[in-house]
Amino acid sequence: MNRTKLIAATIVLSLIGVPTLSFAKARGGSGGGFSSGPRSGSTGSSIGSRGSRTYDQNGAKPIQQSATPKPATAPQATAAGQAPAAQPASQPSFLQRNPLMAGIAGGLAGSWLGHMLFGATESSAKTSDAGEPVGEATQATGASSSTGILLFLMLLGAGTLFYFLKVRRPAIPDFSGITRSSAVGGSLLTEPSATTGLISTVVSDVTAADKAAFQQLLTDIQTAWSKQDLAGLRRFVTPEMLTYFSTALAENTSQDIENHVEDVVLGRAEVRESWTDDATQYATVSLHWSARDYTISLTKQRGEAGYIVEGNEEKPSESSEVWTFMRFQDGKWLLSAIQQVD
Repeated sequence: MNRTKLIAATIVLSLIGVPTLSFAKARGGSGGGFSSGPRSGSTGSSIGSRGSRTYDQNGAKPIQQSATPKPATAPQATAAGQAPAAQPASQPSFLQRNPLMAGIAGGLAGSWLGHMLFGATESSAKTSDAGEPVGEATQATGASSSTGILLFLMLLGAGTLFYFLKVRRPAIPDFSGITRSSAVGGSLLTEPSATTGLISTVVSDVTAADKAAFQQLLTDIQTAWSKQDLAGLRRFVTPEMLTYFSTALAENTSQDIENHVEDVVLGRAEVRESWTDDATQYATVSLHWSARDYTISLTKQRGEAGYIVEGNEEKPSESSEVWTFMRFQDGKWLLSAIQQVD
């Protein structure tokens, strides 16, 4: 008899628990490849990292390849000043909208099931013990019925208490894991760009010496690229940019071609923006230069047809790109990103 009561109680608890769990679940719910080296042109891509401004719009083509994780984008508004339309949600069932009624229904079902189990046991006892007085069977039936009612009332009270203490209690928002670096732009966790912080940015001055360093880096990087000198490039670019340059040189080698950018003459340089991310200083500069930019075939001899694959070996051409430089504290500047112009 005790084992039968235990089984019945377990079944009743499961019937009450299933609608509650279902309700809680309903509430919670849960670039192109770099193939043209530092040359400008339609086949170039925007690569590298610009710190906290890697994916900001700055007038150049957006960064396509970067080691900086791309932040989650907020839903776009359907019109200026209008919030995006809410998506229709699936309607919860009656039991999900009324968990108390679900608990009562589960309790009634459990009571009926317990009565069936207890009744079947007592009936078999009367038929097997035919010699016993009828009064004892009636007394056992009454005791069993009282036990079932008491069990039902206890379960009903527990279900009601759980509903008011757990389900009706407003959920406490979980702020674990949220930092300023992971906050979506526009949220209250982000700070204005005029303040300092882990990813906050402040306008910093670019001196004449810095501009001279940018001009020298343009020449040094193009020279090392033309010589396929990775060791030389390592001194002028970030490790991320070195990876892109190395991959591009490997692609050229596999195709038996070699790109040269020689006699670089800087025509104009414009500082678009400068800022600091913690202890790292950044500067984005528009560079316009002329150079003899051409690609040769390593399988042909000079003068043979097909020796010049692209460009002109003798005539300079104009190029424009947006380069971002970075340095740690007061260290030397390194190239950290290249963006193509529109």
